[in-house]
Amino acid sequence: MRWLAFTLATLTVAVGPALADPPQNFVLRETPAPVPELQFTDGEGKPQTLADFRGKVALLNIWATWCLPCRKEMPTLDRLQATLGGSDFEVVALSIDRGGAEVVKKFYTDIGIQHLSIHIDSSGKAGFALATAGLPTTLLIDRQGQELGRLIGPAEWDAPDMVAFLKSIIARKEGHLSPPHQKDQPL
Repeated sequence: MRWLAFTLATLTVAVGPALADPPQNFVLRETPAPVPELQFTDGEGKPQTLADFRGKVALLNIWATWCLPCRKEMPTLDRLQATLGGSDFEVVALSIDRGGAEVVKKFYTDIGIQHLSIHIDSSGKAGFALATAGLPTTLLIDRQGQELGRLIGPAEWDAPDMVAFLKSIIARKEGHLSPPHQKDQPL
């Protein structure tokens, strides 16, 4: 019996924590892929890049205040940041509003966003660099700045299955995903 417990413990350490099933429509990559080095600003106008988030898992959400599905999902991203945000995880809500930080600040105030930082790409270059097919588009980025997968369209980011999936990604310190997921196939 001790042998079985030792074997199971060794396998858990060697393989890493189990990966929870991703929510529907979340497309995972078989291997992490490079993400273009985006340049944007924070709510105070200070320059930022995705490299500023290395060392933690980032959920990069490309959105705009004029996008109705984005407006609907934003409170769920705020609650997700309140639940999981910290030294290992951050929601990076990157607005492509041309009106800049003031438009986003007003929107955050109007709908009660309290936990998300403001990130702005008023040039819209992020959407092109990431080959977004529409708004919102959300990329899951590992600790090394590599894309693990993406979801195009709105989601309930604080739903129990989504939180369990993201917790399983955060727990995998090396960031690599393993089978049974198929390469670039929706799940």
